[in-house]
Amino acid sequence: MSIITLTTDMGLDDHYVASLKGTILSAVEKAIIIDVTHAVRPFDISEAAFHLNCCYQDFPEGTIHVIGVDSEPIVNFGGSDGSFPTIMEFAGQFFISNDNGFFGAFLKEELPVAIWRIEDFISDPKAFKFPTKNILIKAAARIINGEKPESFATSFNGYKNALSLAAISETNLIKGHVVHMDIYGNVVTNIHRTLFERFGKDTPFILYFRRKDYFIDVISNTYNEVAQGEKVAIFNETGYLEIAINRGANASTGGAEKLFGMHKNDMIRVEFTPPGSRETLDSLF
Repeated sequence: MSIITLTTDMGLDDHYVASLKGTILSAVEKAIIIDVTHAVRPFDISEAAFHLNCCYQDFPEGTIHVIGVDSEPIVNFGGSDGSFPTIMEFAGQFFISNDNGFFGAFLKEELPVAIWRIEDFISDPKAFKFPTKNILIKAAARIINGEKPESFATSFNGYKNALSLAAISETNLIKGHVVHMDIYGNVVTNIHRTLFERFGKDTPFILYFRRKDYFIDVISNTYNEVAQGEKVAIFNETGYLEIAINRGANASTGGAEKLFGMHKNDMIRVEFTPPGSRETLDSLF
């Protein structure tokens, strides 16, 4: 199989995505093209990393992921060391992006198998006009057609790391943030189950957000463990804490995002009450 996924901030109202797909099919006749999303906020590489992190494990070995977000290279601009189109091998797959911080945001604490920097575009002015198409897609096609990355790109050590909010733990407290709101209005946070469970699986807690009027003190296994229209917290398939309104995605509410007035980067707090730390949950307020 020749699988290429596309993650971009190009939307679907213009011709850009169609042009990418046409270019792929012209170079790789039997390519399987999968859209991860084209709704990344413009230039938001952390959001692009979030979407890839949520799904790359579902793809077979050898899949090539093209990330067309903030993809214009910077070569010796203003004294900067620039940002070059780059190929990363990780988990048996290839990720092709401008080295603009995406790789660091995607990898977090993980390490890549290898990194190659693409440099042969520098003498081609046309490549800068549509770099996702003329550089990144071209590199993906070369790999699918049997070329090794080291045959046309330079082995490189290091990559940029985008500044991104991380969940932190303190004494009896986790501070996290909203990282995504999905189409159902569900609010996804950067608090992972593994961090949460460091405080003990049976330790009482209260999760609060926006105002102290909004709180949850139980983690459900599924949305339907609460009544329709009720707030619920779950750990989603990727292990991250999610706040939702069960079946709340409709014209009247729009889910947790609209009902609670939450936005990306809003803080989420989880306060734990191990034995002897507080008399009652009410004392949190």
